[in-house]
Amino acid sequence: MPTEHAAAQDRAASENNADAIVVGAGPAGAATAYHLAQTGLDVLLLEKTEFPREKICGDGLTPRAVTQLIRMGIDTSPEAGWLHNKGLRIIGGGRRLELEWPELASHPNYGLVRPRSDFDELLARQAQKAGARLLEQCNVTGPIRDERTSRIVGVTAKLGSQKRETVFRAPIVVAADGNSTRLSIAMGLHKRDDRPMGVAYRAYYRNPRHNDDWLESWLELRDAEHPDLLLPGYGWIFGMGDGTSNIGLGILNTSTAFGSVDYRDMMRRWLATTPPEWELTEENRTGPIRGAALPMGFNRKPHYTRGLLLVGDAGGMVNPFNGEGIAYAMESGEIAAKVIAQAHSRRTAYDRELALSDYPKVLSQTYGGYYTLGRLFVGLIGNPKVMRVATQRGLSHAMLMRFTLKLLANLTDPRGGDVMDRIINGLSKVTPSA
Repeated sequence: MPTEHAAAQDRAASENNADAIVVGAGPAGAATAYHLAQTGLDVLLLEKTEFPREKICGDGLTPRAVTQLIRMGIDTSPEAGWLHNKGLRIIGGGRRLELEWPELASHPNYGLVRPRSDFDELLARQAQKAGARLLEQCNVTGPIRDERTSRIVGVTAKLGSQKRETVFRAPIVVAADGNSTRLSIAMGLHKRDDRPMGVAYRAYYRNPRHNDDWLESWLELRDAEHPDLLLPGYGWIFGMGDGTSNIGLGILNTSTAFGSVDYRDMMRRWLATTPPEWELTEENRTGPIRGAALPMGFNRKPHYTRGLLLVGDAGGMVNPFNGEGIAYAMESGEIAAKVIAQAHSRRTAYDRELALSDYPKVLSQTYGGYYTLGRLFVGLIGNPKVMRVATQRGLSHAMLMRFTLKLLANLTDPRGGDVMDRIINGLSKVTPSA
């Protein structure tokens, strides 16, 4: 008969083993865990912090992201706490243009706004409801590798407020630990310098425009102290519906000003140009201005190696066209879950590896050509002269801007659709992935 101590050790070992481990419970990790749990697999979802927790983000979701929420069974109604928006308002070149989200079979015609402090927990709890085992305050410290094959077979972590050293084991591990992705780095995967990178800063401001039902994008940022001077980068104002707006600005590394800008001062100078009745002053800022990196266009590869899959920001999946990351984080999570479930069903190690090796191929087919186009686009708009001409002339052509909205937000119907859809889909298919 096993002793009580031995039985407790067996239970602990069982609780620390799973079919798959997902490191990070942001949108990418939560979506991966949810879809894995839906297939019946035992999945551990490890989150280094404790919910609720804040993340730096614009808080705006395009219809593409809404589609993923629906696929996770999330109620996106206003009654469930979501602020709906009907499209994008673009400001630049002395013009103001409102573009409604397109009517598509593949995506709804509305976007959403919700603070990340609430949003991430909602997704993580949904994964938990589906059967994923969520562990908060679980800081993963490194991979465990098979000495013979160098495959990852688990992770080490510090668990709870006591930071108790713990080992978790699974034949497959998913890195969903964001741009810093210490797990990927520990496995020898580093960022590619030939891919675009963005930086975004945001803060919340009390103001009367908080119930705006448009996402607002500023293609030009003026300087209140020097009205003829254009500040580098772009800006946004997203009403939160709670008396505040999420206001931020971003800049790409294709800009000569990248890395040398005082972003907080730039925010102040830009907002000083807005109408006084908007009340976007320092006195109405409700918290600090915080920034984060935007890893774009597959800036970390390979997306699968030796039992480790990369999803979301860990794999550099932010859309180069518009800086959107949440939709692609959740989509890549679902793709990864399908591949892992397929691999789990295989009987031999060779067949399991064959299934897992399909993950980067699916990502390349899904996003590769589109992201290559995005990298070309980023290179062009990094030139202030090109951006100025595009803004001044493009905003006067409504049809061109509707096409641009579909392209930048990646909102097309993959089967059929209108002429714009077919052009964008065709370009994405014929453009090589790199």
